[in-house]
Amino acid sequence: MIDWVGIVVKAGKGGDGAISFRREKFVPYGGPDGGDGGVGGSIVVKADSTVTDLRKFRTKRMYRSGNGEGGRGKKKHGRNGEAVVLSVPAGTVVSRKCPAGDDAIIADLDEPGQSVVVARGGKGGLGNTHFSSSTNQAPRIAQHGESGEESSVVLELRLIADAGIIGYPNVGKSTLLAAASAARPKIASYPFTTLEPMLGAVEDGRQGFVLAEIPGLVEDAHLGRGLGHGFLRHIMRTRLLVHLVDGSAESPLDNMVRVNNELSLFDSALAQKLQLVAVNKIDLPQVRARQAGIGDTFGKAGVKVLFVSAETGDGVDRLMAAVADMLVGITVEKETGERIPRKIFRPQPRGTGAGVHREGDTFIVEAPGMGRLVAEGGTVSPEVRYQLKRRLTRLGIGRTLQKAGIKPGDKVRCGTLEWEW
Repeated sequence: MIDWVGIVVKAGKGGDGAISFRREKFVPYGGPDGGDGGVGGSIVVKADSTVTDLRKFRTKRMYRSGNGEGGRGKKKHGRNGEAVVLSVPAGTVVSRKCPAGDDAIIADLDEPGQSVVVARGGKGGLGNTHFSSSTNQAPRIAQHGESGEESSVVLELRLIADAGIIGYPNVGKSTLLAAASAARPKIASYPFTTLEPMLGAVEDGRQGFVLAEIPGLVEDAHLGRGLGHGFLRHIMRTRLLVHLVDGSAESPLDNMVRVNNELSLFDSALAQKLQLVAVNKIDLPQVRARQAGIGDTFGKAGVKVLFVSAETGDGVDRLMAAVADMLVGITVEKETGERIPRKIFRPQPRGTGAGVHREGDTFIVEAPGMGRLVAEGGTVSPEVRYQLKRRLTRLGIGRTLQKAGIKPGDKVRCGTLEWEW
């Protein structure tokens, strides 16, 4: 099962705005009619019930969406870029890689049909129609399209199951899953028979639930021993853990403690999940002979255990009934304790977000949207330079430049444009 993969997504760039003027024989003073550029295509991750794993993302790691088309004359809007939808299994956690090393969770797609935008397409550039005014009726400036977002995304599949079977290798987890459900996992007498999680549907008569078998854990699994502990992500969603212990082991209680230590080293929340401990292999004479002693040992540690034989089915129905009862109790407790979260509105302060700094004899203007300005024929024309200066003044950047000590003849750079003040 491919349950973890990292990909790179790059959303489409927005189309450029057009610089155009309406020119018709019998329409004097037609004015600007440059259309806006189209919005770049976004990249969306969507949960799909027909997808079972993340295998297809192993061969292709880079995904790009379409760019928006540029605007045209007659106020024609450019076509939007084509979006890309990545289908993933339900239960996939989508995270964004951070430079610090910890992944920031974007969304948890635990139901089919849920989706999230992981890379948003760039905005289209404004045509010159947006820059006209009563004092500037022939604007010769427009905007370039905005670049689309690009990021590294981690897709992590966590199986959706109600209860999970954990324990040492070869304690009978696969046999128990086969005895309690219609699942047919591989069963053998050697350790690590199960190499990936298995699911089975259990019908208790009152309610059904999904039971997941997790590969065996050994001591120091967090250091890479055995199969490691990366597959423990698949029991993050479970509401209950069935801890299966081998009754023929030298110290079943110590084995349970070692497995719980590995759970806490993977995620402290796993060690706090409710557990139902079951001692397996009571069909063996040596286990049957020490059953009372094993019960007393666990009792002194404050742990109540059930005794089962996954091989013969003895006690399996009683164990599954106990699991069903506990799941019902957990569900009722969650529903009664659930509260409606309050919405918190945090208004952002108004501001242009503009900044000015000096590099040598050039003043660099950094302002949202201004860095994407494009001028017809560059900044050679005095009319274009005048329009750029007026634009900066209307946005309040002109006053900031004056406070910074700008003088006539000094150079101003905004994005790719540079002109004299």
